[in-house]
Amino acid sequence: MKKNTLLVLFIAVAMASCNGQTPTPTQTSNKAPAAKTIHLTKADFLSKVVDYESNPEKWIYKGDKPAIIDFYASWCGPCRMIAPWLEELATEYDGKIYIYKINTEKEKELATAFGITSIPTLLFIPMRDPPRMAQGALPKEQLKEAIEEVLLK
Repeated sequence: MKKNTLLVLFIAVAMASCNGQTPTPTQTSNKAPAAKTIHLTKADFLSKVVDYESNPEKWIYKGDKPAIIDFYASWCGPCRMIAPWLEELATEYDGKIYIYKINTEKEKELATAFGITSIPTLLFIPMRDPPRMAQGALPKEQLKEAIEEVLLK
């Protein structure tokens, strides 16, 4: 799949992101979410999101609901900061969107295929429009705005 079609800039200014520095402690939510984010392997990605190996020139989303994919690493402080927000949003938008997570340390091929050079990177996948990418730890309110304006419009 051509990099240019996937790397549509969603947010003009990248916010805090990891560049290999030591993580800092983060806060966690005390609430147990009803819905959970869904961790994807490459095989899951190919079957649930897009099979870029069979059709590298065209984005054909396989999902039945819009989605967010969080490319993250467990050692990344900003990634750990937004993780509870993504869990809360998975509960809030349960049945309306999927929130997937891809560990870039375990799924290096996927990270390379999508040109992930900074984490967290979020891929917003509407049902009919091309996907949009955002880098950095977006505040929860900005994530909600993106869900409403990009995914559920």
